[in-house]
Amino acid sequence: MKKDISQITDFRSALEYLKEFPGELIETNEEVDPVAELAGVYRHIGAGGTVQRPTRKGPAMIFNNVKGHPGAKIAIGVLASRQRVARILGAKPEELGFLLKDSVTNPIDPVEVSADKAKCQEVVHYATDPDFDVRKIIPASTTTEEDGGPYITMGMCYGTNPENGESDITIHRLCLHGKDEMSIFFTPGARHIEAFFYKAEALGKPLPISINIGVDPAIEIAACFEAPTTPMGFNELSIAGALRGKGIEMVNCLTINEKAIANAEYVIEAEVLPNVRVKEDAPTNSGHSMPEFPGYNGPAYPSCSLVKVKAVTHRKNPIMQTCIGPSEEHVSMAGIPTEASIINMIDKAMPGRLKNVYAHSAGGGKYMAVLQFRKIMPSDEGRQRQAAMIAFSAFPELKNVIIVDEDV
Repeated sequence: MKKDISQITDFRSALEYLKEFPGELIETNEEVDPVAELAGVYRHIGAGGTVQRPTRKGPAMIFNNVKGHPGAKIAIGVLASRQRVARILGAKPEELGFLLKDSVTNPIDPVEVSADKAKCQEVVHYATDPDFDVRKIIPASTTTEEDGGPYITMGMCYGTNPENGESDITIHRLCLHGKDEMSIFFTPGARHIEAFFYKAEALGKPLPISINIGVDPAIEIAACFEAPTTPMGFNELSIAGALRGKGIEMVNCLTINEKAIANAEYVIEAEVLPNVRVKEDAPTNSGHSMPEFPGYNGPAYPSCSLVKVKAVTHRKNPIMQTCIGPSEEHVSMAGIPTEASIINMIDKAMPGRLKNVYAHSAGGGKYMAVLQFRKIMPSDEGRQRQAAMIAFSAFPELKNVIIVDEDV
């Protein structure tokens, strides 16, 4: 008998749920090198998306034997299939955009729990310990041998606006530079945490953030919404709460004035330092960051903000989560919220005309959308162009819109 979707409360329960479906999750005990090899293996197994061919959509994977990290496990590709995302969220694949749209309009705020209920703090490593080294604690990987360094690619960064106390969660790529330092790349003007940081920097203060790795996939999908659907002050964790029907549990961090996701596999407690910038590829001087979602090898950003680690907490026997940048996983995370945003805006302007929308893999979930348009009356002919213009306004990175009739 298969588990009920309501039993998914964190990353581990999501993995256990996937095991109930043949071909959705596989494990290997073969040793894998996190430097280029792990991503290379998964590129062939199931990355899909815009990864250089040959590749295909396939199962998620858990690597149980990671070179240089005894006892560590790394999971990859959990969201690299629309069918898999639908199963995890308890919906049909073609209905995911509508599910996310409804979750935005019916948010459920996070809730705070006490430290004794926070699984993410079962094991604690303080940066003040003489042998502390985040690179040894976190089994971060590289996608290619030219990467700027080992990257955390699925870190949910949670921070608070220093001006009004409003909090939010976003995903940023983080490159490990030293035993207690990493760079954080802010896509210019695209994420609220970036705005929070600049407000803190203007005050001459660091921005405390918790970096949460290995969380309920509902959080990972919700964190990818952007303005105008989720304007400044909208905490995307409330979307994940709506998807699960209850508030996401948060706990106070141990070394900074911020909260963390209580059942995350790993939490990095840190501060983004004001008026300090570093080369993203400082660990290697390779000139590259990592492969970007459209498939090309991205250049290293010359001036990233510096993150100072204060502590790392984690569950017992934690499971690291990572992804390949140009993969179906990115299509799911960026594309499904894009679909929800387009549905929301077009539905307001012309109710009943948009039957469905799909953020196509060819655009990495961001650049291309296919709109299925329903003409209710003869005068609707020509309104497709209006729908396309609304779609462009719903998501700033959208470049191509294809409109089809409802029988396509």
